[in-house]
Amino acid sequence: MTRKRGLLGGPLALVAALALVLGVAGCGGGGGGGGGGTIIRGTTDVPVGLDPAGVYDLPSWDLLVNVYQPLLTIPPGGNKPVPDAAKSCGFKNSTTYECTMKDGLKFSDGSPLTSEDVKFSFDRNVGINSPTGAASLLVDMKSVEAPDPKTVVFHLKRANYAVWPFILSMQSMDIVPSDVFPKDKLQPDDKVIGSGQYKVASYEPGQQTVFEKNPNYKGAYPAKNDRAIIQYFDKPSALKLAVEQGDLDVAYRSFSPTDLEDLKSASGLSVIGGSGVEIRYIVFNTKLQPGDNDAQKLAIRRAVAYTIDRQAIAQNVYDGTVKPLYSMVPQGLEYASEAWKDEYGAGPDPNKAKQELQKAGVQTPVDLELWYTPSHYGTGSADEYAEIKRQLEDGGLFKVTLKSTEWNQYDEAALTDKYPVFQFGWFPDYPDADDYSAPFWATDSFLNDHYSNPQIDNLLNEEEATTDKAKRAKAFEEVQRLAAKSAPTIPVWQGGQVAAVRDGVHGVEDTFDAAYLFRLWVISKD
Repeated sequence: MTRKRGLLGGPLALVAALALVLGVAGCGGGGGGGGGGTIIRGTTDVPVGLDPAGVYDLPSWDLLVNVYQPLLTIPPGGNKPVPDAAKSCGFKNSTTYECTMKDGLKFSDGSPLTSEDVKFSFDRNVGINSPTGAASLLVDMKSVEAPDPKTVVFHLKRANYAVWPFILSMQSMDIVPSDVFPKDKLQPDDKVIGSGQYKVASYEPGQQTVFEKNPNYKGAYPAKNDRAIIQYFDKPSALKLAVEQGDLDVAYRSFSPTDLEDLKSASGLSVIGGSGVEIRYIVFNTKLQPGDNDAQKLAIRRAVAYTIDRQAIAQNVYDGTVKPLYSMVPQGLEYASEAWKDEYGAGPDPNKAKQELQKAGVQTPVDLELWYTPSHYGTGSADEYAEIKRQLEDGGLFKVTLKSTEWNQYDEAALTDKYPVFQFGWFPDYPDADDYSAPFWATDSFLNDHYSNPQIDNLLNEEEATTDKAKRAKAFEEVQRLAAKSAPTIPVWQGGQVAAVRDGVHGVEDTFDAAYLFRLWVISKD
């Protein structure tokens, strides 16, 4: 099965705001008007790079979506793949997927984009297999061929009707020119060429990226501005100051709840909120977690699930700018349930937590070593895990030792049997329930948490092999129910998307959708 690492890489910090909470107000929220010009965005997210074969992180994807074209794309406001560089795509049989290219496609240097470039891009991605890339998502691709300049044929190892089109829409699967990019190594970031709305005029790592409109762009979504600049800031306070002073048109990622509250009353700008599918969750390494046997380990996981007070975390830590989450599949995505609420209730139930432990013969308090990373997921993480520690210890059932380390050590350690219980977050590879199920609960999950449930594996195979909505709905309902019952992961909260936007800037809300990509080309200003 296709198993995904997910968008964990890069300095992903708290976005934490919902339209429900923030509202939409002021000139910055308007969808009309605009005269092009130069759009300047500020962010604390620093990308890994600009070569599609070498990146698998949200800040880098926010660059790629403006420079390249994939065969299929998630359109602004949408949640399903539609043709981009391709004119049409479809399955010829259960393991053969064919795309026909659009006429007249060109890269920004004026050279033609053909099916040979598509084949080259996919073969190159697999061949380089960069540790910072997403080649692992192409595990189902047996081969790719280009029988003529306008036709691309993918041969798959198994039926994957539901997910394969989504994979082709991912930014790591963007098309690069075969006569410019090296076959066996990554292209320097200041020399990349794509066929998207912009070309890269300059790239200074950690400082700024400058985009110029690509005159050779032939796609369906032409840029509404002439030029765009992304400036990188080392801390949210500097980002906040820059947008308040008018040095930025848009500030997006990342603010604290206090910053957002201040910005809502600042003159000359608006806080624009939109729904999102960012989630935070707790992972149990079922090999390392406390418990003398499988029954005790299950009881401990379920007791934690009964004890977590999501509403208190949302209110006490994040001032109501996030929502309690009751499944790993977030609300807003098709097939999402609230399986953890069904299994454990909407709020904490210490009596049932105690009963779970007593029934399995678990001695209390249970010593629980709980890890988190202090800055990667935002400045609220320390307060969040202090709140979780308080909740777990209040009833006397747990004795929690909090430990933390920065992301450059945390990520690898968490996934290589170093941490018994730990914090993780998730942004979408693609906006489908599969991307919030298979990565966490399949036997070969990227989490390497030693959890395995053959029933879930079979159900995931079934939902990936069909596009029948009724069958997928039934499979996902059961997958979420089974996962909630055994609780190898515990969902905690769901966040939205938010930006501070200067008056006279239009279209930011048009890029806030389930694909979670910041498309500079939808933005204009007076």
